[in-house]
Order: sequence, then structure tokens, then C-alpha cells
Amino acid sequence: MSKITIYHNPRCSTSRHALEMIRERGEEPRIVEYLKNPPSRDELKAIAKATGEPLRALVRTKQPEYLEQGLDNPALTDDQLIDALLATPVLINRPIVVTPLGARLGRPVEKVLEVLPNRA
Repeated sequence: MSKITIYHNPRCSTSRHALEMIRERGEEPRIVEYLKNPPSRDELKAIAKATGEPLRALVRTKQPEYLEQGLDNPALTDDQLIDALLATPVLINRPIVVTPLGARLGRPVEKVLEVLPNRA
């Protein structure tokens, strides 16, 4: 089983590009289509921690649901943000690549190279 996981949306060109970059380095990742199989609360917390970024970085701000749900409120806690991500998985920013070297949000897509074992 692969040690690389990509939280992927096949309709997203950035996500497709990240998957291609992983495969170009001779790796076949475990692909999680997060719209069909969203990560759990604990997985989201672990991913955010592994990125070294605030959990808010995992929230896709370009979705209409972002403003509709008031997620632009800076007073929201991480648990409130996670509740929104679990209820509306389209709000999960993508792609997210997780490896033994850490996790990166592929925005920009080249960021995923930082955690790939075969970077060259």
C-alpha cells in the first residue's frame, strides 16, 4: 500500500496536476475522492497539524457555501470549521497530499513536492 495519500477531486485541474506530479516520480498514491469519502474529524485535525498551517487553510474560500455559512468569521473555532467541512465537503481545499514527510495543500501545486520522497 502506498505511503502517499492524495485527497483528490478529479474535476479540479490543480488536483489532477498534483496527481500527475506524484505519478511522474514513480509513486502511485492512495487516492481519496474526498467529496465521496470525506476525511473524519480526527483526520482533518491530523492533516492540518501535519501541514503546519492553521486549520483555516484547509477551507476553500471560493465556494459560495463559505460566505453562506458565515465561515469568514475569524472568531470561529477549529471545531466549528471542522463541523462545516464535514457537513459540506466541497469546502475542503484541494488537493491535499499526505506522506511520511508531512502534508501539503497543493496551492500552489508545487508545494506537494516538499513532501514527496522522490522529489527529483
